[in-house]
Amino acid sequence: MNNQNTLTLVNPTNGNLAFKILFFESNAFFDHIQRNNYYSLIWIKEGSGILKSDFSEYKFSTNHLLSFSPYQPFMLIPNGSISGVALQFHPDFFCIHKHQTEVACNGVLFNNIYQPPFVLLDTKSTNTLQLIIEQICFEMQNPALAQTELLVSYLKIFLITASRLKTEQHKQAKEDTTNTKEPFILQSLKDAIEAYYREKHAVNEYAEMLNITPKSLAKITKTHLNKNLTTLISERIIIEAKRELYLTNKPIKQIAYELGYQDEYYFSRFFKTNTEISPQVYRNTVGFDRQAKVSIN
Repeated sequence: MNNQNTLTLVNPTNGNLAFKILFFESNAFFDHIQRNNYYSLIWIKEGSGILKSDFSEYKFSTNHLLSFSPYQPFMLIPNGSISGVALQFHPDFFCIHKHQTEVACNGVLFNNIYQPPFVLLDTKSTNTLQLIIEQICFEMQNPALAQTELLVSYLKIFLITASRLKTEQHKQAKEDTTNTKEPFILQSLKDAIEAYYREKHAVNEYAEMLNITPKSLAKITKTHLNKNLTTLISERIIIEAKRELYLTNKPIKQIAYELGYQDEYYFSRFFKTNTEISPQVYRNTVGFDRQAKVSIN
């Protein structure tokens, strides 16, 4: 444990963060680009401002819950004072990929290239999450038998609650735009990227598939997703690359080939350009062949 504003569990084998809850009353923790090797959930309880994440900017305000994957770059630029609470956990403590059937947050809260990396909390979810935060704090200040298992259970409830809410809000937003042409094109684009991201990496290939000019498609993605098409394609490839590096022991050369890159070194440069670390460093610090695993009793 650190102090009254930060409660931390560490990996006893290497001293690195396993799970942390942080209460903040300023932007001092997030006023520079973050690229953490753990998941972050940041609940803005008071304040508003601009969120810079990946290649986009978004507005955030009170009761927004922000969510970021390992090594996803982000920074907060508040309009004034800001306060809230953050939950941070390493994949060794809780792997969202391995527990996807239990919490279903992968592709919703995390690793979602089509939606902003946050959800607006309503009254019901706010009350639920506040109770969970209080339970987590109590458990971390009064550790007992099976502490890790209980903390993981609280974390699961937190993730499920937020994922359900974001899914509901996305469905409503989709219904609100059902009768317009552009969202239809976007859905076709999403389907195309999911089907062909391993073999088609060029913007013009997707524009041709959708019978639309690259310029028009770029305008639609920028307007509705706040990202350009090149970024969407790259992010989808990176998500899959990270999954393979994290969950498997496949050689990097094989992962590159399966993602449509004949040259392993070109793929490594592409990965580093988008994440600022190499595939091998990502695997060593987050992924499959980490020598030290969390073991907290």
